[in-house]
Amino acid sequence: MTTEPDLLVRSLDSPAVWPASAVSAPGGDVSVAGVSLAELAERHGTPVYVLDETEVRARARAWRRALPDADVVYAAKAFLCRAVVDWVAEEGLGLDVCSAGELELAATRGFPPERIVLHGNAKSPRDLRTGLRLGVGRIVIDSDCEIARIAAQVPPTAPPQKVLVRVLPGIEAGAHPKVRTGTEGQKFGLSLAGGDAEDAVLRVLGQPRLSLAGLHCHLGSQIASTEPYARAVRTMVAFLARLRDRHGVTLPELDLGGGFAAAYLPGDTAPQPDAYGRRITAELARACAEFGYPAPRLTVEPGRAVAAPAGVALYRVLAVKRTGERVFVAVDGGMSDNPRPALYGARYTVRMVGRATAAPMRTATVVGRHCEAGDVLAQDVELPQDVRPGDILAVPASGAYQVSMASGYNMTGRPPVVAVADGRSRLLLRRETFEDQRGRDVGL
Repeated sequence: MTTEPDLLVRSLDSPAVWPASAVSAPGGDVSVAGVSLAELAERHGTPVYVLDETEVRARARAWRRALPDADVVYAAKAFLCRAVVDWVAEEGLGLDVCSAGELELAATRGFPPERIVLHGNAKSPRDLRTGLRLGVGRIVIDSDCEIARIAAQVPPTAPPQKVLVRVLPGIEAGAHPKVRTGTEGQKFGLSLAGGDAEDAVLRVLGQPRLSLAGLHCHLGSQIASTEPYARAVRTMVAFLARLRDRHGVTLPELDLGGGFAAAYLPGDTAPQPDAYGRRITAELARACAEFGYPAPRLTVEPGRAVAAPAGVALYRVLAVKRTGERVFVAVDGGMSDNPRPALYGARYTVRMVGRATAAPMRTATVVGRHCEAGDVLAQDVELPQDVRPGDILAVPASGAYQVSMASGYNMTGRPPVVAVADGRSRLLLRRETFEDQRGRDVGL
């Protein structure tokens, strides 16, 4: 018995990389939250990003359940818009921001400022003014020169600003050297081994306009194991105990940052919130018992782990060609909406949607439309041999660090973002148009 091509339904390959609501649909389609991806591509054009609201909320709740006695703050740099601010607030998470722009966006939605943590290795005067004006809960100090700068801007009638000192614990973790931020010799934080972190703590303690709430560290990104975090707990608690013993200060907070991995390819592993919660809670208890230190209140900062699995990017094929032994499938997006592959070799799963085919699969490389040889979206993926111009390609696990890092390269315009839930869709971010770009050009 043969299957008619227009009725063929391929089951979802590697379902772990897709939103939980994603299912195969007739005609070679995939639906997410009950909404056809092919229909969304037709309605909104391509490239377009689809975000499953229920998935974002469920993952936020999972982190809250896993660490009921900790503060969970969503890392806004993964992806932020007004709807995401609302979802995060409604699910009880805080917000980790890195700029005045992210702060102002949160303020427009009435996000509680006391639940905001302001990061950044080089905070601008505007960043600090905005944070202090809005009354953010914590500012993370990343260099010595920030200490007096922040203190000088705290109004004398206001309570001291709570701050954390970011420490380099000397732990190497992360999927690529460019995203490892817990080691010596890179731009973030203050060295524990070199004594810079301890010096910064003493300087903060000498500033009456600042209140040192605790310490912060962030190991990197796309970390697939809980082991580096357990080592960070031991290292940071030992430092807390040393500060107490040497300087008589007991700090009540410890922010372990984020960096939790998401699955992009079949077989990828990612730490589950409950497993992370059990491991870190147990490690904290052991370390505090060893050093006789009262357990600090933890903060964790998931971003990618909340947003990435909820997103799907949709592209339209523009060209297919063979060069030597390689097949290239060129699409209407690329490094302007997803620079991750070019920046640090990120890999993705790709699936054709919206057209049924019985053609066998072959290895192809999906490339973007931009004038760069490095504009490669997905290396060596399996696509039907009859993939052709006009077909739609879906790239799951696209909810983080894609639209948020999108650029105006070649003036193609940043893509729209559409939320789906309960069989319905709504536009969150519209497509950037030439009129938007022209409005910035005031040279004549």
